[in-house]
Amino acid sequence: MAVKVLIKRKIKNENLDALDFLLKKLRAATVNQKGYISGETYRRFDEEGQSLVIGAWQNVDDWRKWFNSEERTEIQNQIDLLTDEPTEYEVYIP
Repeated sequence: MAVKVLIKRKIKNENLDALDFLLKKLRAATVNQKGYISGETYRRFDEEGQSLVIGAWQNVDDWRKWFNSEERTEIQNQIDLLTDEPTEYEVYIP
């Protein structure tokens, strides 16, 4: 059963360029993962510094494997240094 993962971040304004670089790096690594279908990245137009990623995965297990992977964790740790608050993850099923 396909799932959607919403990833929300609040970014310090001075770190937007660095975050863009890391998100591209993370996306490049994600597309090679088993079960990954697609992803979209948005910036909130009325609140500067807020980012939303919507990822589609074939199932929750594939998402969990990627979420817990060393590769993703290393990049996420770098992202965490740039954010104002911890990254939020929400997983939705049909």
